[in-house]
Amino acid sequence: MHSVTLDVLDLRLLHALQLDGRAAFSKIADVLGVSDRTVARRFSRLRTTAIARVAGVTNSHRTGHAEWLVRLRVLPPGIAPLARALARRPDTAWVTVASSGTEIVCIFRVTEEGPAPLSLLGRLPQVTQVDAQRLLRPVMDHRWIGRTSALTDEQIATLRPAVTADTTPVPLTDLDRRLLPALAADGRAAYPDLARQVGWSESAVRRRLDELRRSGVLQFDVEVDSGLFGFSVQCLLWLTVTPARLSSIARTLAGDPEAAFVGSTTGPHNLVAIAVCQDANALHTYLADRIGSLDGVDRMETALITAYIKRAAPALKERSSACTHQTAQRVNDFCQRA
Repeated sequence: MHSVTLDVLDLRLLHALQLDGRAAFSKIADVLGVSDRTVARRFSRLRTTAIARVAGVTNSHRTGHAEWLVRLRVLPPGIAPLARALARRPDTAWVTVASSGTEIVCIFRVTEEGPAPLSLLGRLPQVTQVDAQRLLRPVMDHRWIGRTSALTDEQIATLRPAVTADTTPVPLTDLDRRLLPALAADGRAAYPDLARQVGWSESAVRRRLDELRRSGVLQFDVEVDSGLFGFSVQCLLWLTVTPARLSSIARTLAGDPEAAFVGSTTGPHNLVAIAVCQDANALHTYLADRIGSLDGVDRMETALITAYIKRAAPALKERSSACTHQTAQRVNDFCQRA
């Protein structure tokens, strides 16, 4: 993938889709000053070569779901099958391998403020340590700036859809529970295809999708590797911050160009972040000179992200595993208990 070069039009198209993942190609073309056919052809190339994927993402805070950040220390032979099993579960998001294949970090989304389903994980022989902390509040209200800086302010204003300022939970309907997974798999699926998948009329699907978007329940994310933008290092940061400085430091970090995510958590580390840097030297500079200079950061722990197994969208078809039959069966049992 990293042998691919993105040109200016690719970058603008990706930025446009990040603003509105279901924007009509005609609208994007008009904003970018190119033809509809050019936009459609470029997106088809990005999608078919697995460079970019548009996924529908549910806002957990609007649906009343709790999010648990789970960190697993795993024996290296068990990493691949366990990560894939986690990615297959419908209640996980953002499954990553970290620390050169010795850790898995993922997010569990559970209903009604419930606990993360960890009982079976702790019994897997390849898992040596389990840590789970509740994600309390995301601080950033924007995506990583490295992939959202190709358009002008005027172009952004034209493409960005309107959403409500209401933050009260929205109860999901039976249609939602069928529609949201379909949009997670393909955020740009056509209305007739969505109607066939969920077994509802096209008009009902169109109307409900619009309601979910306007309410902020449904958003769209463009999954694309940061390495294609020239940033090869991503790092998880666990920070222990003086309580009186927690909010101000979180807002400060959220404004950094390196920040891809900042949120408060429970546990000994009360702030978690993801930093995206050009290389290891740039990461060192960010950790030492930027975070090290912040008054109120008492402790920091870091882990380099080795690979993404699942981001927002459902995992793609997996390759065969070389794990033992016993390990594979136990991992499969965990997946099936979702």
